[in-house]
Amino acid sequence: MSRLVVVSNRVARPESLNSGAQGGLAVGVLAAMAEAGGLWFGWNGRIENRPTTEVREEKRQNIDFVTIGLRQNEYNNFYLGYANSVIWPLFHQRPDLMSYRHNNRMGYLGVNRKFVNQLLPYLKPDDTIWIHDYQLIPMAKMLRESGVKSPIGFFLHTPFPSYDLLRALPDYKEMLDELLHYDLAGFHTKIDEHNFHESIRYGLGGAVPRSGLVDCKGHKVQTGVFPIGIETDEMAELMRRGKTSKEYQQLKEELGERKLFIGVDRLDYSKGIFRRIQSYEQLLKNHSEMHRKVVYMQVAPTSRGDVKAYSELAQRIDQAAGHVNGTYADFDWTPLRYINRGFRRRTILALYNLSHVGFVTPLRDGMNLVAKEYVAAQDPDDPGVLVLSETAGAAAELTDAVIVNPYDTETVAKKLAEAVQMPLDERIDRWQKMMTVLRRNNIHAWQRNFRAALKPQIHPPID
Repeated sequence: MSRLVVVSNRVARPESLNSGAQGGLAVGVLAAMAEAGGLWFGWNGRIENRPTTEVREEKRQNIDFVTIGLRQNEYNNFYLGYANSVIWPLFHQRPDLMSYRHNNRMGYLGVNRKFVNQLLPYLKPDDTIWIHDYQLIPMAKMLRESGVKSPIGFFLHTPFPSYDLLRALPDYKEMLDELLHYDLAGFHTKIDEHNFHESIRYGLGGAVPRSGLVDCKGHKVQTGVFPIGIETDEMAELMRRGKTSKEYQQLKEELGERKLFIGVDRLDYSKGIFRRIQSYEQLLKNHSEMHRKVVYMQVAPTSRGDVKAYSELAQRIDQAAGHVNGTYADFDWTPLRYINRGFRRRTILALYNLSHVGFVTPLRDGMNLVAKEYVAAQDPDDPGVLVLSETAGAAAELTDAVIVNPYDTETVAKKLAEAVQMPLDERIDRWQKMMTVLRRNNIHAWQRNFRAALKPQIHPPID
């Protein structure tokens, strides 16, 4: 079995290996490397204005962690400027929020080249390389130009936009060309894969037969749908440990008999928090009998606060939350708790278990693992109800959630009322069906299926 080399923008801390603190991508990557060992390469999260790049190496068990820092200008152009102010809004259907600058594009390519140059000395001829997410799309082409012939796979953790949206990007043809240099391109949903196929057809004139093997400009690229999962069976134990936290115990005491709605998201315009608050306000307006009987807690740690769109969003949400409480709160009831900080993962899982409704309504999301973790954290004998946006990737799998359109706030309010009053037998039936899906498509199945599909394809010689 060949060694697996994983490249991602951020790398899990080696000390978290046995702590249970890591989640999502880290769990899948570590599981993939457990059998034959591997190397995980990426940014260490630090801004280091050194004259030369310092490479940090650390080995834990049979996994090598290799990380590098970024200079301030690299961080500004690559991370803030292009990745998060161009690709992120475009891929989440907000081209109006794109802030395109040519120097940001050059900085994006420059950091990808830096990653390639620092990674090359560590590569072996029989390695299998797995590159993750929108920050590192150009890497395969650059690796091919450097003579790397190993199989290279790419997994996109965000949605992939329709061709009409993609064309808003001045460099969209270059991006599509970069993706052709992978042997396997993986997506969360069939819609994302379809959008990529259509972009190849109409943008580059390529052919995509039913097999999903893209044929374009001399390249053969296999595509596939690999919905990322969670470590389903481990969730219950983490949740039980979270019940010992002071946050859980305090909230449980303060709630009393009131029913809890919970939302947990990074503070991001793609998460739909503002419209979510509007839907909750509509619920309170339509159902006075629920006053004092429900509480909505929204946990939204600030992210990318140095991007203008995020600071403006934070102000807008603050005002909306204040309006709800100003209109409906009483001396002994705060209907909406809005918290701008994060909690330990096990505490969040315990809060999911305490809640009656999981409120997960992003405007667009690649997958949304909050939805899956909410389901996995429930009590089998008395589960809560997941209210889930149809525009989240998770909706393709969790069809027994209460599926809503996040833009239709009146209907979302109606579905919230139905969810909080749903009979126990229906809640159990829905939960059992969703758990069957989560166990079948867990994080281990995700990485195994992707690796099994990653095989060498045909690529033309690089001039």
